[in-house]
Amino acid sequence: MIELLQSSPASLAVVAGLLGLLVGSFLNVVIHRLPKMMERDWAAQCAELRGEAVAAPDAYNLIVPRSACPACGHRIGALQNIPLVSWIALRGKCSACRTPIAIRYPLVEALTGAISAGLALHFGYGLALAGALVFAWALVAAAFIDLDTTLLPDDITLPLLWLGLLLNLGGTYVPLADAVVGAAAGYLILWSVYWGFKLLTGKEGMGFGDFKLLGAIGAFLGWKLLPVVILLSSVVGAVVGISMIVFARHGRSVPIPFGPYLAAAGLLAMVWGSDLVHYWLSSF
Repeated sequence: MIELLQSSPASLAVVAGLLGLLVGSFLNVVIHRLPKMMERDWAAQCAELRGEAVAAPDAYNLIVPRSACPACGHRIGALQNIPLVSWIALRGKCSACRTPIAIRYPLVEALTGAISAGLALHFGYGLALAGALVFAWALVAAAFIDLDTTLLPDDITLPLLWLGLLLNLGGTYVPLADAVVGAAAGYLILWSVYWGFKLLTGKEGMGFGDFKLLGAIGAFLGWKLLPVVILLSSVVGAVVGISMIVFARHGRSVPIPFGPYLAAAGLLAMVWGSDLVHYWLSSF
């Protein structure tokens, strides 16, 4: 099997795509539960600081309790949890109460599978692909959590940063020095923007999670690709933000999460970043 995956890019892409579908199903759990787990932890910490007795909460993590329909509580069995296939077979509805199941669940699975297959075709069999898959999966989870809650959990961004540095100990993507500078520069660039905006306007323009996410991207890709990531994310974010204000009547005071644009830009830069830099430099 390993020889087949090494010699056949198509087979590797298929296997990576199927693995991505399975991981995408798990990412749906992470996207839904991790913010709730954080809220429970914050509530317990606040109660403890107030000197209140904290009752032992029911077990709630990424494993237990089993997934269930939010409308009727029907437990989702293994056959009803097959990525994409189950949603199509159930026609997008709960098998018990027929409540519609959000289309975002299969979309996250399909997106994760497609990205995984694309990375397999780009990197081929090896450590670079394994690291790129973890990088992509973490970015998908972070992006959707930020969309839902405007939060970028440290449980995702900080391990991702350290993983990037560890992978680049052997120069998997960039030399270690570039990775270290990229992690520091990624954090400090948005940190500087945050404080500059706050000093000028008295308002917070972005969250600390954005600093950490760009630092993690810098740890993987190095400092040389940070301008590409910042430019891509800023342009797309500005276009989407202005469109939401103009066409969707999105209030200007309502925050727009920046994490999804950073995540998309990070993935694009991982695959085409060097080509974009060469194109950009050659145009001058």
